[in-house]
Amino acid sequence: MKRTLRLLFLISSVASAQQEIPLWINGAPGFESRKNEPQLAKDWWVKNIHNPSITVYLPPKEIATGAAVLICPGGGHRELVFNPEGVDPAIYLNKLGVAAIVLKYRLAREEKSPYTIEEHVKADAFRAMRQVRANAKAWNIDPNRVGMMGFSAGGEVVTLVAYQSGVNKNAKDSIDSYNAKPNFQILIYPGPLGIPETVPKDSPPAFLLGSNDDPCCSEPIVKLVQKYREAKIPMEAHLFAQGAHGYNMGYRSSLQSIKSWPQRMADWLADSGWLKPGN
Repeated sequence: MKRTLRLLFLISSVASAQQEIPLWINGAPGFESRKNEPQLAKDWWVKNIHNPSITVYLPPKEIATGAAVLICPGGGHRELVFNPEGVDPAIYLNKLGVAAIVLKYRLAREEKSPYTIEEHVKADAFRAMRQVRANAKAWNIDPNRVGMMGFSAGGEVVTLVAYQSGVNKNAKDSIDSYNAKPNFQILIYPGPLGIPETVPKDSPPAFLLGSNDDPCCSEPIVKLVQKYREAKIPMEAHLFAQGAHGYNMGYRSSLQSIKSWPQRMADWLADSGWLKPGN
């Protein structure tokens, strides 16, 4: 009984250790004058992001594994599905002992947006990964077990980083000197942008998940499966018969396979050794 009560206490306290940190102290380069513009948020979404940031969710030290995941919510680059595809997966990962860092990246397709995916969103993702590794000691993170996770458009944000060099030879500060390349990636119904013609040999191992009846985002999974097989890089893929798109952490669906999909991810993290300190 005491063990059960202790576990429940740990789980209930998981989401309490959190802080939001701007990616750049003075604001995003070239847009410093907009850093104080307020965000717009309601229910599940966040918009009007001009001062990109990360929100840090740390698991209780008693169950921390040292692994970490940078989470990129979806939203079609018009909004961020911040709670269902940012906060909820962060809480789930914390229960596994994984530190979770949720990225608020700039929105390139929001009305009157001055940003582009290839330049500004990419810069946010690279900077966020470097922030995580720069704070690895303070956050009890192993810098060699830092992954990225993306839903829908957030999956496109992940692919902007995963298949490129993470080294910045023109670092302007100490944070930019850290390597941004993830050690592994988790793509949940990822969008089609950023899928490489060939998967480089140094690409991170991948967990891919989506639904065959998804009108936009099943094809990227099919393509990546073949490319990973050709490159002989570890990969696990789940393409469910039904589910369509946007089921977040599974609770919105009536399908048993979709409701339980996070367990498939947890199994992969464990079986791949990412939850083992020193692996």
